[in-house]
Amino acid sequence: MNIRIGQGFDVHAFCEGRKLMLGGIEIPYRLGLAGHSDADVLIHAICDALLGAAGLGDIGHHFPDSDPRYAGIDSVELLSSVVESLNKNGWRVSNLDATVIAQAPRLSPYIEAMRERLAGVIGVDTGALNIKATTTEQLGFTGRGEGIAAQAVVLLSAAA
Repeated sequence: MNIRIGQGFDVHAFCEGRKLMLGGIEIPYRLGLAGHSDADVLIHAICDALLGAAGLGDIGHHFPDSDPRYAGIDSVELLSSVVESLNKNGWRVSNLDATVIAQAPRLSPYIEAMRERLAGVIGVDTGALNIKATTTEQLGFTGRGEGIAAQAVVLLSAAA
């Protein structure tokens, strides 16, 4: 069996006047994340993990922040495009594990909705996609409430 592992990491700073999008859903919070797209840090980390595992570069290569086509884009569209590229190259997602690192807001009430949304886009059962949330015990930029980070690990297998 041909398998590959990929990992991804992303970070975005908080800013006012934007919706907070994480895992393809809107999270009620007083701040959003700054970025060229909708700044969905979780989806960006997942895209990088998927692209890396398939040997297809990174999110910045495929969707550069210098390209006006991606200004304000829903990151679910980026993830859909990445999954399409994986399929064209003979890969499918076996499982994915991701962690969102944020002091606030509290994310546990939204984890299941994120899992369902992302599993549908990626084309896996929710049992093959895990999302966790953690704080940094008020340490570092996430602990000071300056932004959110996310990391993801994925296992791809060759499509049958």
